[in-house]
Amino acid sequence: MRNKKDTYISKEDFIKVIADFIEMGHIENIAAMFRQDKENYLLCGDLISDERYMVRIGMAVLFEELSRCNPHDLPLAIPSLRAKLRSETNYVRGDAATLLGIIGTDEAREPLKSLLNDPDRQVVEIVQDILSCP
Repeated sequence: MRNKKDTYISKEDFIKVIADFIEMGHIENIAAMFRQDKENYLLCGDLISDERYMVRIGMAVLFEELSRCNPHDLPLAIPSLRAKLRSETNYVRGDAATLLGIIGTDEAREPLKSLLNDPDRQVVEIVQDILSCP
């Protein structure tokens, strides 16, 4: 990642900065960053893998915000979220499903069907709720 002074920050550090800002409640600032640089959508899978509950909840809030002002850009996050549907961590699979449900396109919803037989009951319920909505 490059900033305006042509200095580089590692991807891991950049993800941590975004996660820290989300945890502090600066969703509008992060939404502005996503609107400015579409490559940030590629980081969504990493962001929902954060152990901090407030970061993961903040991602859902961020997606709700972006779905209102930039819904056409949300599908850019699909590849990074789809990869997290195979995570060993239950909450990561559930959060990935939730964000794919917010995106709501056929491309986002189709891979959710694979979680209907997930070993975690909460993940199954999340997916059933998403797929039952038109």
